[in-house]
Amino acid sequence: MMREGKTAVLHRAKPAPLDALTKEIKRAAAMLSDVTPAGTFEGYASLFGVADMGRDVVLPGAFADSLRARGPKGIKMLWQHEASQPIGSWEAIVEDARGLKVTGRLNLDVAKAREVLSLMREGSVDGLSIGFRTERSNTDKKTGIRSLSKIDLWEISVVTFPMLPQARVSAVKRGALKPDGLHLSGILPGGPRRAASFLSSTRG
Repeated sequence: MMREGKTAVLHRAKPAPLDALTKEIKRAAAMLSDVTPAGTFEGYASLFGVADMGRDVVLPGAFADSLRARGPKGIKMLWQHEASQPIGSWEAIVEDARGLKVTGRLNLDVAKAREVLSLMREGSVDGLSIGFRTERSNTDKKTGIRSLSKIDLWEISVVTFPMLPQARVSAVKRGALKPDGLHLSGILPGGPRRAASFLSSTRG
């Protein structure tokens, strides 16, 4: 029995955050050129039809519903997938025949964004990585390859380690995007996808 004047306090265990349970990360390599103070860049955050080291393949159209629902402004630009470190915004995110093409701008009023720009300019940072939740997929029992046909895209991060040399940031520049600015290279042996970055896949 409770004594008079005492209030019962129930301590309920906090559930694990949704992010920790379901978020997956796929990194895409980026090669930067023409880096200028404006902080604008473009490239690919994901490539279609290329198996990454986690044996995942993103199919064309996988991002379509998510992009319609959120638009570029609803997809966060983060540093190293840290929710506490937004560094800019995405001006355009579209699916084309190759993959998920992005155009972004670093917010140079933010100290971390200025640091990232400096690292990009010297070539120390050259990767992109998507943070997402898989909504629909199919795994081939023979090959073990998982085909992702519907992805809920939450964020795209600038990261340190690239894995898939094709999906690349092509330029960080001060003016209009250059039509010939995109630099692509061949797939690594074994077929990693993550738009050219060292793949670090966390499956919830």
